[in-house]
Amino acid sequence: MQDTQHEPVPAGPLQQESQPEATAPDAGAAAATPDPGELLKQAERLAQEHHDAWLRAKAEADNIRKRAQADVAGAHKYAIEGFASALLAVKDSLEAALAADNVTIENYRSGVGLTLKQLNSVFEKFNLTEIDPQGQKFDPHRHQAISTTESDAEPNTVVQVLQKGYLLNDRVIRPAMVIVAGGPAPQ
Repeated sequence: MQDTQHEPVPAGPLQQESQPEATAPDAGAAAATPDPGELLKQAERLAQEHHDAWLRAKAEADNIRKRAQADVAGAHKYAIEGFASALLAVKDSLEAALAADNVTIENYRSGVGLTLKQLNSVFEKFNLTEIDPQGQKFDPHRHQAISTTESDAEPNTVVQVLQKGYLLNDRVIRPAMVIVAGGPAPQ
């Protein structure tokens, strides 16, 4: 084998940076590794920022919940505002009838008829409909039977309406009070 001696190759700019000097302390390593105290301070700052953001988000969620509760309470409290406003015209008509002087029975009758038309208009506007089951089959979901009576009508047929019932958007708010046919009268 041949014995060759290697001459040292001059270091290039990249090689010089990657090779630490033997005599000097490791300055490049110290710059690359941050101080543990500084790392702790950064982590604490970041944790505090996240905690503050969480508190703000929690407070905002609480505010939204409180606003929603207030809106729902207001909706319940003022849900019939439109209906009440529409009824004011009916009340005004009734008060005007009572305040009138020198009124005849015919004038009262026509005034009450007009007031009833106003009231029916309000009911129609707000989907409040009458249940008048005269001659219909008895329906326990819409009618309340007060009694039965002997009748020539088919059994379980409404023969008399004592009080009309009312529906609000197809929901019974007051059933009609009725008398129902129980069967034919004995001969």
